[in-house]
Amino acid sequence: MENVEPLFNRRRVSILLILCGMLTLLTGCAVGPDYVRPTAETPSSFKENAGWKVAEPRDNGIKGKWWEIYNDPQLNMLEEQVIVSNQNIAAAEAQFRQATAIVQGSQAGLFPVLGASVTPSRSSKAIGSSSSPSRSRSTTNDFLLTGLISWELDVWGKIRRTVESNEASAQASAADLEAIRLSIQATLAQNYFQLRTLDAQKQLFDVTISEYQKNLELTKNRYVGGVAAKSDVLKAETQLKTTQAQAIDIRIQRAQLEHAIATLIGKPASSFSIPFSPLASIPPNIPAGIPSDLLERRSDIAGAERRMAAANALIGVAKAAYYPAITLNGSGGFDAATLSKWLVWPSRFWSIGSTAAETILDFGVRSAHTDQAIAAYDASVAAYRQAVLTGFQEVEDNLAALRILEEEAAMQDEAVRAAKQSVAVSINQYKSGIISYLDVVTVLAIAQGNEQTAIGINGRRMAASVLLIKALGGGWDSAAASADKGNRVK
Repeated sequence: MENVEPLFNRRRVSILLILCGMLTLLTGCAVGPDYVRPTAETPSSFKENAGWKVAEPRDNGIKGKWWEIYNDPQLNMLEEQVIVSNQNIAAAEAQFRQATAIVQGSQAGLFPVLGASVTPSRSSKAIGSSSSPSRSRSTTNDFLLTGLISWELDVWGKIRRTVESNEASAQASAADLEAIRLSIQATLAQNYFQLRTLDAQKQLFDVTISEYQKNLELTKNRYVGGVAAKSDVLKAETQLKTTQAQAIDIRIQRAQLEHAIATLIGKPASSFSIPFSPLASIPPNIPAGIPSDLLERRSDIAGAERRMAAANALIGVAKAAYYPAITLNGSGGFDAATLSKWLVWPSRFWSIGSTAAETILDFGVRSAHTDQAIAAYDASVAAYRQAVLTGFQEVEDNLAALRILEEEAAMQDEAVRAAKQSVAVSINQYKSGIISYLDVVTVLAIAQGNEQTAIGINGRRMAASVLLIKALGGGWDSAAASADKGNRVK
């Protein structure tokens, strides 16, 4: 009979272990819909790409450091500083780390919670009748070591759906980080090329002012010689001073752009400057690829898609609330009255049990939560499809801008050449006394305006090329990024 109790205990433990195994097998079931990415209308080709230059070789797509396509060492240096020093990027990176920590916390819910406590105590109590004058007291010691285990079985997939949602949210946060990084890099490049455009305009003004000073001296000499009127001198002087004032005004815009670039790279504006260097380059050939690739190359679209997956998983979390929560609880340890007999096998104790809790009546709370989750998913689907449409629009806009601006630049260059010839003819005619200086002033103003327009068009082309690269995703690839993000969130 002495071996019956241990045998009975072993059988009970075996039965409980079998039940636990069966419940664990049930955790393969998860309520709620499995995620399938909704479709979004994707054109077969970009409409505005027709007639646009195709990069050679065709597989030379935009890579990670997309700004290197411009072959500008100053721009390359600034872009590298943006990556490590911009505070908005630093904030987005911290938000991604926060999302990753949330994933790690939710994954812990799949495993048991273990705990332990040590409770040594000493107590005293009276022995005998309360009316007895000889009543004595008894003092006892108790040494208790207890181990606790609690495990909520994920029978209905509530915890797994929560992990799934948090992982998708973390991936969306990583995509947001890439989107912010690209946006700031593109803003820097736009500001940089605009600053270089102002440098080119300043160079034009310097050349123009030099020419106007020569014309003023010519007019003064003609006036002294009695050939020209005083009004010609005043016209020449007015034109010179007006142009000098315009050249000074450019310095305001340049200073503001320089300050903006300093802020983007995380430096105080007062301690940062960019050397003068006129814009001389033209936009490089940019491979647009095919529209379907845009879904994988734009981080904002990838982020919207991941938010759909997160919202879909939360539907399962809401539906799991309709089912009972099953928790296994266990405890065991050693309990003895003396320290010498504390951690010995006869002093052991244990208990194991389970709890199933179910809400009987909630007056529609679970139903409302489920409807809320479904509505949130539908909203995320709409946001995803809108992001796709916006992405296609931005690509088409900038493809059109580059194509049309290229045509406009060619036409404007012809206008500049014609204006320069007109200036040369007019100056000679003025020297010969055929025309008045008012005619010269008009021709000079037209020539200067055409050259300024040509410089402005080239600056707009460079800005449009940056915006096209941004619209195409800036060389980001969701397939490669997903593998890296998966390693970081698990």
